[in-house]
Amino acid sequence: MTPRPGTPGSQIASRLGVTERIFVGPRMRKLLTTVEEGLDLVEERLAGELKVGDSLADVTSRYLYEAGGKRMRPMLAILTAQLGSGVTDDVLAGATALEMTHLGSLYHDDVMDEADRRRGVPSAHAVWGNNVAILTGDLLFSRASQLMAQVGERAIRLQADTFERLVLGQMHETVGAQPGDDPVEFYLQVLSDKTGSLIAAAAETGVVFSDASDDYAAPVREFGERIGVAFQLLDDVIDLSADPAETGKVPGTDLRAGVPTMPYLLLGRATDPASQALKVTIDEGVARISDGADPAILDQPLAQLRVHPATEATRQLAHEWSDRAVAALAPLPDGLVREALTRFAQVVVDRSS
Repeated sequence: MTPRPGTPGSQIASRLGVTERIFVGPRMRKLLTTVEEGLDLVEERLAGELKVGDSLADVTSRYLYEAGGKRMRPMLAILTAQLGSGVTDDVLAGATALEMTHLGSLYHDDVMDEADRRRGVPSAHAVWGNNVAILTGDLLFSRASQLMAQVGERAIRLQADTFERLVLGQMHETVGAQPGDDPVEFYLQVLSDKTGSLIAAAAETGVVFSDASDDYAAPVREFGERIGVAFQLLDDVIDLSADPAETGKVPGTDLRAGVPTMPYLLLGRATDPASQALKVTIDEGVARISDGADPAILDQPLAQLRVHPATEATRQLAHEWSDRAVAALAPLPDGLVREALTRFAQVVVDRSS
């Protein structure tokens, strides 16, 4: 049986620089303690919810969880819950269920993208095959739904609506932009559905299930969706990193699999001959890889894309979406929560690449 990766602790502080860059100064110390305690509770709940009586399902369900993770979604739920009664049992259940939904989506994404690695370890389908990986994702989705059902009808509806958007986003990404669609705008909508919707649901969960004012639900939902897009745009930049240790994946994994990213789409808008030639080279390489060629044939073209203005433009676009996320927080009261969310938005797009 395949060995499990090391059991994770609360990874977000080291991965996103929470301690150093978000919870800065003595005013934030109490809030930091609250967030860390909440994340510890989520980790404990996740560990319990992911235990399965069947021996194979138990190993596969816990595989990517034990590989680590940023726990960005639970963190947002814990933060926004401070606008109400704090980390109630319902907030904890909702945050855990949404993280399980995220984990389940990773199993499916890696199958569809034919990704070899995830979080620094071999992807689940590379270990057990596509069928087991897909069924593991389905199992996590069902367990997340069971957990939401314990919270009540509003939680069930939130989970169902979010899951619908996740599926539609994946479907649209798979089919691709259609004639008459602007590829860049189409891709941004895919990011809103695939990434933004789940982060938005986490932020909303903290408000709704801590009995905070309903006036805060729409602003934090909008914040979450926009920061989700910003996060993924910056991930598109990081995906081109020359250092696999930075991403946990082979550089350019998405493009090698024929999955468009924003640098590639912006490259397609460029009209100079060098940019057009680079796009043709990448397209031809992707076609050859799909026919069985060594993915390394794209090493040099992707290195060129890494330093192309399209990649820097993607970084700037990520900052624009981060700024829009912060603007959505205007209806929230001034205070530590709003300040922490604002800093969080800045950290998301200031990650190294």
